[in-house]
Order: sequence, then structure tokens, then C-alpha cells
Amino acid sequence: QLQASGGGLVQPGGSLTLSCAASGFTFDDFAIAWFRQAPGKERQGILYISSKIGVTCYADSVKGRFTISSDNAKNAVYLQMNSLKPEDTAVYYCAAAQGGIYSCPPRSADFDYWGQGTQVTVSS
Repeated sequence: QLQASGGGLVQPGGSLTLSCAASGFTFDDFAIAWFRQAPGKERQGILYISSKIGVTCYADSVKGRFTISSDNAKNAVYLQMNSLKPEDTAVYYCAAAQGGIYSCPPRSADFDYWGQGTQVTVSS
């Protein structure tokens, strides 16, 4: 089971950190991805990490602004979002798949386990 948290309302240019906690499995054995879905749009993969093999991937839309990291001791993955823009407004989801190398940006079909979403709204 995956649990995403940390969403909220933030002003343009601000920062926010999302968390994804796992129960029932060890993050280190899995690739963990973040997706987002804006109203009226398809779900978009934005980044993933396979920490055991040292692989990270970032979509162009978030490269340089978002950072994914993992804490194996806490079995958690974090999404640090900086320089947020109104177009980053979406419901954000974390997802897991067996550890390995996946398409960059990640595709929904490759990830088997999903948490509930957390809303991020970027607005003044």
C-alpha cells in the first residue's frame, strides 16, 4: 500500500514537498514514480527513482525544479517541488513497480501499485 501526502495550496514560485510512504513492501526493491493529473487532462508521468540501481528520471517539464529522493530507513520517497508554476496544479500520485529501468518519463501502464492522490494547487 502506498500513501501520498503533503499537497496543498502554494503561491507561484513557491515550494512544496510531497511524501510517499509504503507499507507491506520495501521501497528499495521497487521503482517509485510520481504522476500527476490536471483537470481535463491525461495522467502524466513526471519522474521516477530506482534507488537500488541508482537510476532517476525527470520529465522535461519538471527537470531542474523537482527532485526525487528516497529514505530507505523510513521506507519513503519524497518529491521536492521548487519554483512552482500554475501549470503544476494537479492531483499528484505515487506509484510503484518492480525495480528496474523504465521509460523516461514513466508510463502509467508500467506501474502496478498506486497510492491515492494528493492535490497540489499553485495559485496567487
